[in-house]
Amino acid sequence: MTRSIAKPVLVRSVLAALSLALPLVGAGTALRTSPSLAAGASDDESERLARWKEIRTSIFGDKTIAPTDSLVKIDAPVRALDASLVPITLTMPEKDKVAGIHLVIDDNPSPYAAHIAFGPGADAGEIKLRVRVNNYTNIHAVVETKDGRLFETTKFVKASGGCSAPMGMSDEEAMKGMGDMKLKFAEAQPGRPVEATLMIRHPNFSGMQMNQITRDYTPARYINKVAITRGDQAVLTLDGDISIASNPVINFGLQPEGQGPIKVVATDNQNGRWEHSFTAPSATN
Repeated sequence: MTRSIAKPVLVRSVLAALSLALPLVGAGTALRTSPSLAAGASDDESERLARWKEIRTSIFGDKTIAPTDSLVKIDAPVRALDASLVPITLTMPEKDKVAGIHLVIDDNPSPYAAHIAFGPGADAGEIKLRVRVNNYTNIHAVVETKDGRLFETTKFVKASGGCSAPMGMSDEEAMKGMGDMKLKFAEAQPGRPVEATLMIRHPNFSGMQMNQITRDYTPARYINKVAITRGDQAVLTLDGDISIASNPVINFGLQPEGQGPIKVVATDNQNGRWEHSFTAPSATN
């Protein structure tokens, strides 16, 4: 299953931004939360479950999603030190079965945070991201297997205000060097997956952040797609949204037998496009 990430609600007022009343998820489908399903730190488990069912239907329709403790695991802090920069590690122990993974932050204004589709050039054992968390929330990872089945796991994270947290600098300063990229590699070993860390310079404005100088809300501008290839093989494609933290960092794995340069193409919701090529290390015997 491949679904595009919908554009988040671009609020026109402070109250609209903070009410989280109209989050968008899935392929252009609006999820309108009624007051009874509005996010809150004091919500009980039944309220959180009801909200997840609504989100799940909006993204996946009537597809069956089975629980799993073996196909995907979430590592995240129980209480985030910085709600605008929460580290998430998704581990897929049975990686050869995995085609892609969906990351959903239930109580964010745009819950559908990311969809990652793995290509033949990827080692799908682990993905690391940094995300924004706007409220005490369940985080769902839904893995899609190569035979089309869906499996989920959940992690509860305590954080608040991550989507509206200011960057601590002017918009102009935050946008300097936008689109610059770095790709770092761990030491390559024969027959072992190559660990890579991609860093992209981009403010990923959420549309909910107040410019500390003008006191106006900065319009949303965020990376919505990252495509990574190696030679003629796809490695992975990430469709993202406002829940991805500023200056995105993506840790991923490459198949050891891959050949050719690595190309990264990133686009944002304001028609920005950046492309860079990198030379991958080769293992020495």
